[in-house]
Amino acid sequence: MRLVRFFVAFACLVLGAIVGALNRTLISIDFGIGSVATNLGVALIVALLLGVLIGGLAISASLVLPLRRRLVRAERQRIEPTSKAGS
Repeated sequence: MRLVRFFVAFACLVLGAIVGALNRTLISIDFGIGSVATNLGVALIVALLLGVLIGGLAISASLVLPLRRRLVRAERQRIEPTSKAGS
C-alpha cells in the first residue's frame, strides 16, 4: 500500500510540474483590495488544491461529523443497558 501511495504522489507531482511548465503565461489576479501577479500554471494548481480542500471540508461537515455523532450515541446506548442490568 505504501508503494501505491508513493506512485500516486509521484504522479501528482509530475502532473503538477507539467501543468506549471506548459502554462507559463503571466497573469494578475485582482482581489479588490490588492492583486497578485503569478503565472497561469501556479494559479491553476492553487485553484485545484483549494477546491479539493474546500470539497473535503464540506464532505466532512455534511457526512462524517453527523455519522460520528450517531456512532457515539449508538455506542452510549449499547453500553448503558448492560451497566444497569449488572447493578
